[in-house]
Order: sequence, then structure tokens, then C-alpha cells
Amino acid sequence: MKRFLFFIVAICWSFSCLAQKTDKKLTEKITELIQGFKGDVGIYVHDLERNRVVAINADTVFPTASMVKVPILVGVMDKMDKHELNYHQTLTYTKNLFYDDGDVVGNLKDSAKIELSKVIMLMLTTSDNTASLWLQQLAGTGTRINELMEANGLSVTRVNSRTPGRENNRTQYGWGQTSPREMAQLMELIATKRLLNDTASEKMLRLLGRNYWDEQALSQIPAGVFVASKNGAVNASRSEVLYVNADDARYIFCICTKNNQDKSWENSNEAWVLTNQLSKLLWEYFN
Repeated sequence: MKRFLFFIVAICWSFSCLAQKTDKKLTEKITELIQGFKGDVGIYVHDLERNRVVAINADTVFPTASMVKVPILVGVMDKMDKHELNYHQTLTYTKNLFYDDGDVVGNLKDSAKIELSKVIMLMLTTSDNTASLWLQQLAGTGTRINELMEANGLSVTRVNSRTPGRENNRTQYGWGQTSPREMAQLMELIATKRLLNDTASEKMLRLLGRNYWDEQALSQIPAGVFVASKNGAVNASRSEVLYVNADDARYIFCICTKNNQDKSWENSNEAWVLTNQLSKLLWEYFN
């Protein structure tokens, strides 16, 4: 039955995409904005109020970096939906789960107890990598998460790390891979309650609305507006996906970059500056 429902979602999604029209004016503005960027950039924007889109290199495959945590979240919620995990169950941390001493979870004592809900919060809010790899394992590994992505019509969004058969993809893209269109579509499936069920979608949306890393695209949205988001960053790739729900505007966008010449970690990084400029442009355009 669940596979049938996933199939129906994919069919409805296809018809919805066919009805979309390109926002030519906004496409021109964004094309001008990205001119001269020293690297590869892809952008997808969906104005949910008018069903208009902008797609620039939107189907090019990019590294997810920490945006992979959105598919991992879906995998964990799927386990909860099947009653194989419980949001408030107590987990036991062991040192073999350690990944990075910069993580909150990675600094727990061996045999420390922590609630699953807090591990999820740390994965999304602070982008805790130790928490994320632990949750990837609990979700059924990257193999199961990738099956969920496929079932929802996402053909390139995949977990690569610690996933059998995806070693070559991991070498090329790192932990995960996606396209601007597909990452935006995944966020839209959550925001419009077309993933798993209404309760799961609402929980995911609330969790994605608590992002600690708010100095790029998020910084251009007024604080009183609800935004669900996830960033991803490694040396030569910076990306971000946002769902913005304001009184007079409701839109989703994803910007992905790779092969960036500027690999710095200051706010003046070229890709982060571009991300800020794009977010500001979209906020002012839709409002």
C-alpha cells in the first residue's frame, strides 16, 4: 500500500511540474547576478503562489555536503512511521560512533544516554556530523534512504558515504549528491505534506526551522518569517535550500556550487556572498 502511495505522489508531482511556467524576468535577474562566479553554480526557484520557476543548471549534480541531512531525516521519519523508532526513545552513545570532536554528540561520554529527538535536533540545527552518521545507520543506512528518494521521484539525490555500491560517487561528490531542482523538490514535498504523512511532514518542517547556521541565505529573511532550511559546505562547494513562508510570499529555492576557486571560510567567501545576494533578490522580488 505504501509503495502505491509513493507512486501516486510521484505521478501527481509530474503533473504539477508540467503546469509550471518559467519566470522570465526573474531568470534574467538571477542570470545577471551569477555572471562572473568563479566556479559552477546551479539554482532552482519555485514561487509556490504563482507556480512559476527559475531553473539555471538545475539538473546538474552537485555535492550535498550537509544538505544530505535532509534525506537522512526522511529516512529516520520513515522508521518512526513504521513504529521501528520512537521520537522520544532513549539511545546509548558508544565511542565507536565517534566521528568529529567538534560535534556535541562526539563529545558525549561512552555509554551516555540521549533521546533520539535530541540527536535529530543536533543533526539539523547544529549540523552535528556524529549525530548524522548515527541517524543514517538507524534509518537503515544510505541504501534504505536512497530507496526512499527513488520512490519519491528523486533520481539523483543519494547518500554515498558508507553505502555499498556508491564508492565511486563518494569519491566524486562526497557524503551525498543532489541537484538544485531535486533538493528544492524534496523540501517542497515536506512543506506541502506530500511525504510520508501530515504529522511526519509537519514534524520535519518544524525541525528544519531551527537552523543555527543563519549567516548566509537566512540572514536576508526577516526574523519574523518562518523559514525551513539546510546548508551544506565543504572547501570547494557551498549550498543551501530554503522554504520561505511569509504573509505575501511563499517560495522555495536551492543554490548549489562546486569547483569554487574561493575556498575560504570567512563570510566574505564568494559563494556565500552570492547566496546572500540571491536570497535578498528573491525576498525583495516576491514581496
